[in-house]
Amino acid sequence: MSSASGLRLCNVLLRSSLSYSLLLASLALLACQRATSTTITATGTLEIVDVDVAPTTAGRVVRVLVDEGALVHAGDTLAILTQPTSRADIQGRASTVAASRATLREVERGPRIQQIQQAQAELRAAEADAARAAADLERIRPLADRQIVSRQQLDAAVTAAKVTAEQREAARAALRLLQQGSTSEQIAAARAQVGTAKAALSASEALAGDLVLVSPVNGLVTSRNAEPGDVLAPATPTITVGDVTQPWVRVYVNQRAIPFVHIGDSVRAVLDGVPNHPFPGRVVAISPRAEYTPRVALTEDERADLMFGVKVMFIDSTGTLKAGLPITVTFPRRLNAR
Repeated sequence: MSSASGLRLCNVLLRSSLSYSLLLASLALLACQRATSTTITATGTLEIVDVDVAPTTAGRVVRVLVDEGALVHAGDTLAILTQPTSRADIQGRASTVAASRATLREVERGPRIQQIQQAQAELRAAEADAARAAADLERIRPLADRQIVSRQQLDAAVTAAKVTAEQREAARAALRLLQQGSTSEQIAAARAQVGTAKAALSASEALAGDLVLVSPVNGLVTSRNAEPGDVLAPATPTITVGDVTQPWVRVYVNQRAIPFVHIGDSVRAVLDGVPNHPFPGRVVAISPRAEYTPRVALTEDERADLMFGVKVMFIDSTGTLKAGLPITVTFPRRLNAR
C-alpha cells in the first residue's frame, strides 16, 4: 500500500470516529433533556358536547326558530310543536280544579241557615205525619178488636205508623248532622279532590310546555332535523346544540409519564394555527386502565407503548376552540399524590 493510500484511510477512520462520538454525545444529551423535562405533551382532536333537543310526547312541528350555525343561549326557544287536543284538555282540567275548589269552600263553610231551616221544616212535617199515623192506629185498633174494621185496615195502620216514625227519626238525624257542620274527614276528602285536580292540570300544562323546545345550554346549533309540518314521535331529535363554551379533548399519555398526571391539574394547550396563544384547561378524567397506542400515534416508539386516555376540559368564551381542530396539550410534570 502506498503512503498516500494509507493517509486517506487514516482520514476516513478519523472522520468516522468523530461522527460516532458526536452521535453518542447527541443521544446522551437528548436522554438527559428527556429525563430532566418538566412537562409532558400530547396531541388530540377537540370535541364538544352535543345535546339533542327532543319532545317528550308526539306532536306536529309548527315553527322552527333557528338554523344551523345559529348561536343560542340557555332558555332560547328552538321549535314549537302542537297537539290538537292539548288546549281543550287544559281547559277541561282547569274547570275540574275550579269545581273542586268550590266544593271545598262549601264543605269548609258548612250548611247555610236556609238548609238548616229547611231541615227543621222537614222534621216538623215528619213529626206531624208520625203523630197522625199513630193517632189513626190508636183509633183503628179497638175497632179492629170489635171487628168493626177489617184486619187489613189494622195492618195498614200499623205499617203507616211504623214508616212515618222512621221518617221522623231520619229527619231528626239529618237536622242533627247539618247543625254539627262538616266533619274533618269530609274536609280532608274535599281537599284531596282539589289536589288531584290540580295535579292533573299541572300534568297537562307540563305536557303542553314540552311541546315548546328550548335550548338547555349556551351553544351553537349543529343540526336542524325537523321542518314545519313534520309529525314527530316522542324522543325524536329535533335540534342539536353543541356546547361550544366547554370544548374538550382526549389525549393519550405514555405509561411512563402517566404517574405525573393528576385529575385537577391545570394545563396549557395550543392550536397549530396560533402556537403563541395558549388556552388554559384542566384534567377532568384519567382512564383507569391502559390500552395500546391508538392509530393516530405519530412515532414508532409511541406505537410500541401502552397509553392512558386523559380528558382535558377547556373554558372558551371566544369560540376559537372548534370541534375537529388538533390541539397540543402540555401537562406539568409533578409526581405528587392528589
